[in-house]
Amino acid sequence: MSDRGDPGFGSLLPDIRARPPASASRDMADRLRAVESRNITYVGEGWPIFWEEARGANVRDADGNVYIDLSSAFGVALLGHAHPSVVSAVREQAGTLMHGMGDVHPSRLKLDLLERLCSLAPWDEARGVLASTGSEAVEIALKTAHLATSRPGVLAFEGGYHGLTLGSLAVTEREHFRARFTDRLYGGVAFAPFPCTAPSVDASADAGSAAEASLRELRGVLARGAPNGDPIGAVIIEPVQGRAGARLAPAGFMADVSRIAANAGALVIADEVLTGLGRCGGMLASASVGLRPDIVCVGKVLGGGMPISACISRSGVMDAWPESRGEAIHTSTFLGHPLACAAALAVLKTLETEAVAQRARSLGSRILETLRAGLASTREVVDVRGLGLLIGVEFTGDGRAVEVCEAALREGLIVLPAGERGHVLELTPPAALGDAQVEYSCDALCRLIRGTA
Repeated sequence: MSDRGDPGFGSLLPDIRARPPASASRDMADRLRAVESRNITYVGEGWPIFWEEARGANVRDADGNVYIDLSSAFGVALLGHAHPSVVSAVREQAGTLMHGMGDVHPSRLKLDLLERLCSLAPWDEARGVLASTGSEAVEIALKTAHLATSRPGVLAFEGGYHGLTLGSLAVTEREHFRARFTDRLYGGVAFAPFPCTAPSVDASADAGSAAEASLRELRGVLARGAPNGDPIGAVIIEPVQGRAGARLAPAGFMADVSRIAANAGALVIADEVLTGLGRCGGMLASASVGLRPDIVCVGKVLGGGMPISACISRSGVMDAWPESRGEAIHTSTFLGHPLACAAALAVLKTLETEAVAQRARSLGSRILETLRAGLASTREVVDVRGLGLLIGVEFTGDGRAVEVCEAALREGLIVLPAGERGHVLELTPPAALGDAQVEYSCDALCRLIRGTA
């Protein structure tokens, strides 16, 4: 079924015609299991559905069910799925230049995008490297810091998620992802506690004391080096921890991290792959939380659905890379891909013309307040928190968020669990959510969590 015959598709309320996952999705899941690595797609009694089309805040599955997507497809579709400006840009570009040679014979689009990204950076002069995924942007950031400081060690934070390639996995703390590859990971990474303000972290400690404990560890690691003895050249941090469950540090913590790192000669890498480009209510969430980075990674929202990311830094830092003499020492086949660059330029223009960051702030505040009010007397909910359109509902019970996600799917809502224990329900909805969709979503989630659905 095409949305061209359904002009409201994008702003619709859920329409569940067959309990998901229904027959078409189940059949495709069986076929997928026969050809895909069993590590990739989880298949269970209530999971997954197969997407057929998406627009705005709506997704239609292979069985004709219509959902509200409160995940923005891993945080990507902040503008909404298939935003007209992005679709138009990609269609036009596809008929002109489908692919290029990014580091040999570049396209005008690559130049235009880098100029635009550098103009948005928090420094007077900036340079960048384009990539395809958030993990690759993090890899570039780690290499850049190494070249700029000649100190290979890295300090990361407990709960941090920066990707699953070997370099980014080394600074990702979750044991589930690391355990089978420990002997392949770089040993010069130290992890400091992340002082999340959630009550469940340490009921006996206030936010201030948790922050000070983390800062003490930060100072200690910067002084003594990484576990393998390497000196620390970079501190990598998310302004708001995403996959750990929308975890926010206390006010002032990020500024202290920036100051302490600078005093020790270490560069601060802000991983804004999830938080950046409007999601948290500003172009960069770093500014909202007081973080002063030397290097920034962006992605997800940047492509509006096309795979593209970037690592941007102060010119003086990025200039630690040697000048290319025809063989770049970090590049890729799809660097500066014309279709992705066209999409990204359309996204950046739309972020400005539609005041998306402001919309994320106001809409996020409304959702946060509504959920807090609706769940105030629910004993299993220990925290409802967020910044902009990155919101987490934390439960006391392990795996509780997973249960809610499967129940929500049957109510026509696409949401995802977060946290190492599957105990946080994470919402990263599009800014395109309409009023009726917000009301339905909040009401349905509160009913499901309270057990009154």
